[in-house]
Amino acid sequence: MAVRPPQQGGDEPDSLEFGIAALTPYLSEADLTFPATSDEIVRALGDPEIPYDANDNAVALSEALNAVGPNRFDTKRELLDALHPVFEEYRASSGGVFSQLRALLPF
Repeated sequence: MAVRPPQQGGDEPDSLEFGIAALTPYLSEADLTFPATSDEIVRALGDPEIPYDANDNAVALSEALNAVGPNRFDTKRELLDALHPVFEEYRASSGGVFSQLRALLPF
């Protein structure tokens, strides 16, 4: 997912990425082939903190993978599909609608 940040200056990014959108660049840059286990994925990516909401709350990849049922993923798409509901659960439990709206407003 991505959310537009408040427009304050010219050097700001166009969007904030979180959840599987924030994980995708790590997967693209890593020397990782599928099928892969959770342990192999964590080792290849270095267990990054993945933001799961627009407030910059994050969770370690290893922790998110522990919440997923399977330990082996045949494809990158399978991994992302398995992690999506985990990141959504973290996002939903991180403060509700009002804190999410507050994060989107420029003031």
